[in-house]
Amino acid sequence: MRFIKLRMLVSVSTFFLLMNTTFAADFDHSHQKLTDILSTHLEFYDDKSWVDYQHINAHDSSLSAYLKSLSSVSDQTYKGWEKDQQLAFLINAYNAFTLELILNNYQQFAQGKAESIRDLGSWFGTPWEQDFFTLLGEKRNLDWIEHQQIRGDFNEPRIHAALVCAAISCPNLRAEAYQAAQLDQQLESQMQSFLADPDKNYLAPESETLYLSSIFKWYREDFQQGHQGFTKLTDFGSRYYGTDTSDYDIRFLDYNWRLNDSAVIDQRKGAAEQ
Repeated sequence: MRFIKLRMLVSVSTFFLLMNTTFAADFDHSHQKLTDILSTHLEFYDDKSWVDYQHINAHDSSLSAYLKSLSSVSDQTYKGWEKDQQLAFLINAYNAFTLELILNNYQQFAQGKAESIRDLGSWFGTPWEQDFFTLLGEKRNLDWIEHQQIRGDFNEPRIHAALVCAAISCPNLRAEAYQAAQLDQQLESQMQSFLADPDKNYLAPESETLYLSSIFKWYREDFQQGHQGFTKLTDFGSRYYGTDTSDYDIRFLDYNWRLNDSAVIDQRKGAAEQ
């Protein structure tokens, strides 16, 4: 009898192990659904990406399907992936759930009751602290993805050019999902484009000053931990601007928290025509 029970226990354990392996294999690491959403609903103007939130809200249900696929991944499955697969998953999850947060509250923006993601907070916490989605088997928030998972498990400062918090001064939201097979190339491209946008970062050789996004101030520690030999912020200037900035002063730019809504494009075009 004990032998039969033992065999049944082993069989059940094997079944769940095989099921977990199947789910891991079935997950689409190309994140094609997210790429389809981004390539359809992003607009580029003035070297910046803008999100057509209104159109997503009214016509596209594919974001919900993609988010469900993320939420279906168990912690055990996630831990069985390669590190680049994990990081791509987390970056995409952060950006996709940020989209959902804005869409769930888009009427506040449309009615003028909110101007930025920060307006979606409450007395109980910031919007980044709201547990409004499930990931790896538990209710989570955006801060958990960024600070506990990504910053906690990966020494990769370039993620700060990939995580987009729906603000104008954020790095551009990429028109494709992050994928493990090309993650290094994508992160490098993001850092290059972020530093090349003079509204967010720029070099002033005449005064030997490096003007950087406040992101570099908030996460200075991450940028100085030795990734690719970078131990100070001026190392990034030397690398990405092709100029020795080791003796440059650093100043941080104000952050524009207004929503990166494509509706702003028409306003900017109108102002430019006047």
